Amino acid sequence: MALVSEHIEGDTRDRILEVAERLFRQIGYQKTTVGDIAKELRMSPANVYRFFESKKAIHQAVARSLMGEVELEALRIVARPGPVPARFRELLTTVHRMNTERYVGDNKLHEMVEIAMQEDWDVCAAHMELITSMIGEVIGQGAASGEFEVPDLPLAAMCACTAMMRFFHPQMIAQCATKPGPTIDQMIDFVIAGLSPRP
Repeated sequence: MALVSEHIEGDTRDRILEVAERLFRQIGYQKTTVGDIAKELRMSPANVYRFFESKKAIHQAVARSLMGEVELEALRIVARPGPVPARFRELLTTVHRMNTERYVGDNKLHEMVEIAMQEDWDVCAAHMELITSMIGEVIGQGAASGEFEVPDLPLAAMCACTAMMRFFHPQMIAQCATKPGPTIDQMIDFVIAGLSPRP
């Protein structure tokens, strides 16, 4: 009986997040209330609060879900066999593409990300740590195969991630879109050159 109850609670939680994300996209995070989410689900706000203690908690869970999609795709690239420089390039371009699709082209979701960044949520920091560690894992694979030369792996991962910030950070992607600067391919070429063995 407890398993059935847990399953129903899990389904309800997922439905709340699904509706919340849709409303955040349609009317924006600031304008969406817990009452709006409850109304869409034909339940009381008190029932929503049984699953999430606040609107911020719902927001964090939606952000976590969106970031999780990027992380899963990145993990798939990290785990795949093949030449490291090509997979490294694919990893960096995929993070950029998915962040652009999710947050930059959609003004309402961009607003949600801005609030997350301003409030310095743990979920954002954890996401960047995970992306940095995946970049480090691929660099480590390249070091092991001789395709990269890396004396300090954690530093190399942080430097590569910092170099890509203009292409990873949703606010920077939006702000830099019309400003002069290297293309993503030029930036990746530069990072790969820095990781490549010296002649």
